[in-house]
Amino acid sequence: MLSLLRPALVSVGLFTLLLGLAYPLAITGVAQAAFPRQADGSLIMQDGRIVGSALVGQAFASPRYLHGRPSAVGYDAAGSGASNLGPLNAELIAETSARAKAWRAETAGAEPPADAVTASASGLDPHVSPANALAQAPRIAEARGADVERVRAVIAQHVEGRTFGVLGQPRVNVLRTNLALDAALAPEQPAPQ
Repeated sequence: MLSLLRPALVSVGLFTLLLGLAYPLAITGVAQAAFPRQADGSLIMQDGRIVGSALVGQAFASPRYLHGRPSAVGYDAAGSGASNLGPLNAELIAETSARAKAWRAETAGAEPPADAVTASASGLDPHVSPANALAQAPRIAEARGADVERVRAVIAQHVEGRTFGVLGQPRVNVLRTNLALDAALAPEQPAPQ
């Protein structure tokens, strides 16, 4: 019996070291060398501090900002996930209807794009569709006291195309666009006296 147990324990120990330690460390090293920004989470820095990640959605409630997709997890990156409610579920229908009603109130009756009223599979989608973003431009412009065409121009500058030209749909990163809105439409500073 001992002659069978010893090779099994040695194999478990060897593969634990190889696949549980050596391989993950090697992959982490390659990722850090080849893609350091992405391997560190695509963090966005402003004034020397981290303001978020380009890969994780955040809640923006102020009318001055572009709003992201609804989140089934409250934008909690520690608990990524969806509601798992089916399309005929009464709770999902009620949530979607309430979101659509709120969207129409915010956008002067515009019909909401699908990504404005449905949560993403992760609950942390950092992007919205260009149609969603552009439909929010009048609200953002009004809240900032800015020209709506300037807001649309900032949004248009942040439309990302399909990955490799064929994968996915065009999209707008909410955090990057909101930071650009702050930079482009910052309130004028009073002249020093």
